[in-house]
Amino acid sequence: MAGDFELTMDELRVVARFVAESAQEVLPVFEDAVPGDRRPRAAVDAAWEFVTGAKRTRLQRITSLDAHRAAKEADTEAVRLAARSAGDAASAAYLHPIAQAGQVGHILRATASAARVAELNAGDDPAVGDLLIERARQRATPTLINVLRRYPSAPTARTRVAQLMSTLDAALRASR
Repeated sequence: MAGDFELTMDELRVVARFVAESAQEVLPVFEDAVPGDRRPRAAVDAAWEFVTGAKRTRLQRITSLDAHRAAKEADTEAVRLAARSAGDAASAAYLHPIAQAGQVGHILRATASAARVAELNAGDDPAVGDLLIERARQRATPTLINVLRRYPSAPTARTRVAQLMSTLDAALRASR
């Protein structure tokens, strides 16, 4: 894909894998809270289809939107973030090659959200989130970091998820 820079399907699959791994980790939080709602599971499954070689299709777009709708209906922050991460995983196949800081969210928000879910599940312990951000930094591939560096830095904001995302963004950009 061309835009402000090139972005290949192989690179998109690397990004989608990174996002899907994070969403997969917190999917049980949603499924335990809302056992009959399969929308986030469908989004994660659609993400993995793309990651493993399937063409990106309307399936990723539709399941992403459905998972984000499930997030809006969630009763708690952890459940909302788990569903949103699933939606982010499916939509990663459609990351745009435009040099806008907001695009970084499509790469890192699910991971930051998963870290926040872990914090919440640990009694709102920020050390738990920081540990998961470090683990995500360690599992990031050179290709993922190369793609990330094509975008401006993540915008900083006041929410804990945004803070975690900014921390991860800075750590990845500083990686060699």
